[in-house]
Amino acid sequence: MEWSRQLKFFMSSVVMMVVISSSSIAAFAASGSLIPMGNSIGIQLELAGVFVTSDVPLSKKNSSLQAGDQLVSIDGVSVKSLQILHDKVGEVEDESAVKLLLRREETDVEVEADGLSFKRALPFLKETTEGTGTLTYVDLNDGTYGALGHQIIDSSLNSAPDFDSGSIYLSEIEQIKKSSPGNPGYKISSIIDQEKTLGSILTNSVYGIFGDWNTSYKQVLPEPLEVMQPSELTVGKAEILTTIQGTEVESFEIEISKVANDSFQFKLTDKRLLEKTGGILQGMSGSPVIQKGKFVGAVTHMFVDEPEKGAGLFLGKMTDVGAK
Repeated sequence: MEWSRQLKFFMSSVVMMVVISSSSIAAFAASGSLIPMGNSIGIQLELAGVFVTSDVPLSKKNSSLQAGDQLVSIDGVSVKSLQILHDKVGEVEDESAVKLLLRREETDVEVEADGLSFKRALPFLKETTEGTGTLTYVDLNDGTYGALGHQIIDSSLNSAPDFDSGSIYLSEIEQIKKSSPGNPGYKISSIIDQEKTLGSILTNSVYGIFGDWNTSYKQVLPEPLEVMQPSELTVGKAEILTTIQGTEVESFEIEISKVANDSFQFKLTDKRLLEKTGGILQGMSGSPVIQKGKFVGAVTHMFVDEPEKGAGLFLGKMTDVGAK
C-alpha cells in the first residue's frame, strides 16, 4: 500500500504461506457475504524449532548466540523442542564444552560454549510466539476465518516466523494504554480459556492470518453482510467493530477520507472511542469496517503522529490472498 511515510503498523510480538483449499474461493464467490466479527483474539504460534530471542555472549572463542538464530543441534543431538534441549542440557557438566549448530540467516554456523555459559543462555530461547489482534470475519460456508489484515512479525526474530502450527483464542481486554502523538497505545488482554480454540492458523500472509474456524464455538454469531466492492466505498461516514473492554464488540463511528485501489484511509470520529483509546491501538488491527450496511474491510495501520488516523484493507484483498 502506498501511504505517507508517517504510516507505520504496530503489532505485539508474536501479532505463513500454507494453502487453503480452493473450495474457499468458490464458497466466497457464491455467497458474496461474510460475518463481520471484531472480537479481541489471542494468537499463539508453535515455532518450527527453538529460536534465540536476544544476543547472548558465550565463553568459547568469543562465540555468541544472535537474536533470530535457530538452534539446530547440541553435541550432535537434534533440537526440535525445548523439552529435548532441557533433557540434553541436564546431562551437561558446567565445565564441559558443548558444540552448537545454529542456522543463522539461512547459513549453518558452528559455535562452542562451556556448559555453564550455555545454561545461562536458556532463558533466551523459545519455541512459541504470542500476541493479540482482532478477528475480522468468519465464513461458515467453508468453515474459515481471517484476522489482522497484516502479517505476524516476531519482534525478537525480526521476521515472519516459520511455524508448525498455531491457534487463535477469544481474549478479554483488561486495560487500555492510550495512544498519543508519536506514542502508539495498546490493548492489554488475556486469553479466556486456553482449552477452547476459535480456530487454527494455517496462513500468515502480508494481508492477514487465515485458517479453519472451530464450528463448535457456541457464541451466537452476527448476521453475514454483503462484501462491498472497492468502487462502492465513498468518502464519508462509516463504522468499525472492535473490542475495548471485556469481550463486548462495539460499533464506533469513523470517517473515510481517501480511497485507493486495494486500501483506504480513515479518521476516528467517535468521541467515546477517542476518549477511551486516544486513537488507534496496537491490537486493533483486523477490526471490521462497515459502510451503508456492507462489509468494507479491516483496519490495518495507524499514523504514528496522528493516532486518530489510520488505514484499512479491502476485504476482497484479504480473502483473495488468504485463499491462495
